Amino acid sequence: MRRLWIAFTCMMGLWMASSAYAHHSMEGFDRAKNVTLMGTVKQFKWANPHSWIELEVTNDKGQVETWNIEMTAPFILVKAGWKSSSLKPGDKVSIVGHPQKSGEPGALFVSVTTADGQTLTDRPPTATPAPTAK
Repeated sequence: MRRLWIAFTCMMGLWMASSAYAHHSMEGFDRAKNVTLMGTVKQFKWANPHSWIELEVTNDKGQVETWNIEMTAPFILVKAGWKSSSLKPGDKVSIVGHPQKSGEPGALFVSVTTADGQTLTDRPPTATPAPTAK
């Protein structure tokens, strides 16, 4: 009975580890490619473990598709200058992302440019070095 319990515990541990790896794996995105999407924010989900943007994009056939853009966690976005109110439904934006390898309408977030020209990424702004005196 003890061996059965140990085997069961090991199997559950492996199953949970593989589920966690699959969820956090970036293998589904083609990080060598970028796609630029022009559209309207349907929803901005400020949530852990990942924030999301649902973007309505008109495709080449004139049909509206909803793209799911996976982002990083809110605490990282805050460091990059984001607020939970940075995007609102109805906002017109341009998003750059790494597309899904499957060809489905989804991407891994790189940047967003709002209608007023503000660009946000998931990285903190880099400091510009002060000029050196000669």
